[in-house]
Amino acid sequence: MWKLPSFLARTLTSGTSGLPLLPDMAEVRSRLRDIVGASTNWRDHVQAMQERKALHTLLAKRQEDLPPRRMKDSYLEVILPLGSQPQIREKYLNVYNSVRFGRILEDLDSLGVLICYTHTKQEAQPRSPLSIVTALVDKINLHKKVVHPDCDIKFTGNVSWVGKTSMEVKMHMLQLHDGDYCPVLDATFVMVARDPENKRPAFVNPLIPESPEEEEIFKQGEMNKLKRIDFSTASLLKMAPTAEERNIVHDIFLNTLDTRTVSFRSRVLPPNSVWMEDAKLKGLQICHPQERNIFNRIFGGFLMRKAFELGWATACSCGGSRPFIVSVDDIMFQRPVEVGSLLLLSGQVCYTEKNYIQVRVHSEVYDADTREHHTTNIFHFTFIAENEVPRVVPKTYGESMLYLDGKRHFAATMKEI
Repeated sequence: MWKLPSFLARTLTSGTSGLPLLPDMAEVRSRLRDIVGASTNWRDHVQAMQERKALHTLLAKRQEDLPPRRMKDSYLEVILPLGSQPQIREKYLNVYNSVRFGRILEDLDSLGVLICYTHTKQEAQPRSPLSIVTALVDKINLHKKVVHPDCDIKFTGNVSWVGKTSMEVKMHMLQLHDGDYCPVLDATFVMVARDPENKRPAFVNPLIPESPEEEEIFKQGEMNKLKRIDFSTASLLKMAPTAEERNIVHDIFLNTLDTRTVSFRSRVLPPNSVWMEDAKLKGLQICHPQERNIFNRIFGGFLMRKAFELGWATACSCGGSRPFIVSVDDIMFQRPVEVGSLLLLSGQVCYTEKNYIQVRVHSEVYDADTREHHTTNIFHFTFIAENEVPRVVPKTYGESMLYLDGKRHFAATMKEI
């Protein structure tokens, strides 16, 4: 868990007594619609987007023209009153009588965008010329296996690092127990600012750290950016596996050869194992207007929820027991999903170790007119099962690369939890 600035530390554990009335998630989404001038009626969305074009003149020509901001300027607290307002509970409830993590992903996505709009707010402008969208979910680490459905939840967050057109947001989720808010998860999102039509990058206000601890947080944001570049550069889609990884793949190959035939084609599944090709599930979503965001594309939180639910089902079918989410990392939003798209989701168990299951979910849109497929997102989830799970075994070279990629993501997660 990252070190908190002193102005935030008090809020993370304080109970409800003496606190002002906090906004809830409905108000978060209402504020977002007001900030961009989005319509709640689908039939009005074209006109609403046309009106945003006039906001081009409000964009800064240089970042230096924008007033700098402090971390506390973007700090927000939001309540999810599951305990004090039982009527909203069912939306968040799963069959195990705990909170649906997919719904939490939706709320984090909305809150992250509002935090960035708070950072970039100009007092004289009721509507923002910026289109702020989620570019990346860098990391979500959970501290608890179960989130209770009958206790209030508080989300807190602020902008922690700023580039020219991008912002890193740190968010925390806490749940009320015995009068105190206890940490449940920490999340790091990266948002990008674009012009009113969501076509070109736009400058955002610089961030000024005010203390040594804030300097450290800002420096960590810069390091996160460099780590993402290094991880991308070393991707198995660009670079060959390391010598150690090549040995791992070859050992798997040798351990699955049929010694009776001594044939390269004849393979035998080791005990307590499952072929990778048998550890996957697929799903399809028709993207209706109900799931649109304030820019009339499909809401990123909805995509994350659907990917998580397929990933959970994939882990469940492989492990044979209820899986619990441990970590989410490296969700890259590669292209927007339009309303009306056919969204194809493919969940694959890539790597297993003891009780842990690493799942990769690939999402793509299918254009029925051109019959083309385009990747929109790749999601990485780490689950832990109640019992030890079978070892997943690749057969082909392509599956071996997925196995190594899953192993890398799992190793990175284990370093942080």
